[in-house]
Amino acid sequence: MSNAESPHVGDAQGREPASAARPDLKNGALRNRRGGRRLLMAGCVLLLGATLGIGLWRHYTPRAHVTARAEQPGEDILQVRTALVRANPDIISVRLPAITQAFAQANIYARASGYISRRDVDIGSQIKTGQLLVAITAPEVEHQIAQGEGALASMQAALQQATANRDLAQDTWNRDRPLVKQGDVSEEQGDTDRLNLEAQEAAVAVAAANVQAQAAQVQVLRQQKAYQSVIAPFIGIVTQRNVDVGDLVQADAASGTFLFTVMQTDTIRIQLFVPQGEAFGVVPGVEAVLRVPEIPDRTFPGTVTRTANSLQLDTRTLLTEVDVPNPDQALSPGLYCTVELKIPRKTPSLIVPADAIIFNRNGLSVAVVEDGIARIRPVNEVRDFGTTVEVNRGVKDGDQVILKPPAGLTDGRKVTIRPAPPGQLS
Repeated sequence: MSNAESPHVGDAQGREPASAARPDLKNGALRNRRGGRRLLMAGCVLLLGATLGIGLWRHYTPRAHVTARAEQPGEDILQVRTALVRANPDIISVRLPAITQAFAQANIYARASGYISRRDVDIGSQIKTGQLLVAITAPEVEHQIAQGEGALASMQAALQQATANRDLAQDTWNRDRPLVKQGDVSEEQGDTDRLNLEAQEAAVAVAAANVQAQAAQVQVLRQQKAYQSVIAPFIGIVTQRNVDVGDLVQADAASGTFLFTVMQTDTIRIQLFVPQGEAFGVVPGVEAVLRVPEIPDRTFPGTVTRTANSLQLDTRTLLTEVDVPNPDQALSPGLYCTVELKIPRKTPSLIVPADAIIFNRNGLSVAVVEDGIARIRPVNEVRDFGTTVEVNRGVKDGDQVILKPPAGLTDGRKVTIRPAPPGQLS
């Protein structure tokens, strides 16, 4: 076989190649080189992973702290704007419309029948207590008085006569009574004297009663004469006149002649209907100020004098009367006016900005800043004024409430107060 056909070709001395001579050595070296590369690659991968792990740890650890702090209430400091809660004054000022009225009003009727012989007042006349308004002439009353006085004098004389007869009968009985006991006078005569005395005493009683009745009748007639002079019952003004001189007037309880209407105006009376919200402080003695649009430069002080002490069911208002002194008669009945009541406040009242109100399923509340911490407090709304709200519990004067609180604001959240913009009060 030739060399070309031989599978193994030797050198000139007939020796085989080294590789062919030791194949196990060649394979071992190859395996060692491959293992080294693998170790190098594994080391690089481990080094790269460690580097990436350290980088990721450094990157995500601060974010994890931030996230943890954000998830814990009160740890994240929130900047907010605040406003102060203001307490309302202790006196509530309430203005209500009203109409002035006379302190007293009287319709004057005739109490005596006759003709008007004199009239001293007219519409608008200022009158004083006891002043003569009209005089009524009734001559028949004079005659009745004279007749009654004559009958009274006759009855008084009859009383004197009966008294004298009684005194005589008393003396007779006093004289005969001992004699009857001694037997010098018969018992029949004694009974006559005793019964006569009793009859005379009865006659005196009848005469005295007649005198008393006639005197009362004369007094009635004299009172009717006094009624012929119609006088003013109080100081005031005549607002209506229905008679004139020469008119015939009738004295009748049901259809007597209507003479005048007079009103007492030295004090003006006003009736108000105070709403329930302010009615609890309205008591006698509360100050009031009356104003009339036509007298813009003057106010009229007054005082609450009485209340109904019960609210009307249909309007939930308290009927209140105010008296205003009117010595110079500057006011007159029937004027439209406004009355300002200075009512002492019975319940606390605080003003909160409307922007601070939180409305949710728990009702109305506000967030109050206390030592850098937001505290959620429920409040009770009394009245809504638009930009402000009146409340009566939940806050106190001087509290700082957060304006436009965020939707996620929770109780206990740390906050810092942001300065108000220039020109705006916090």
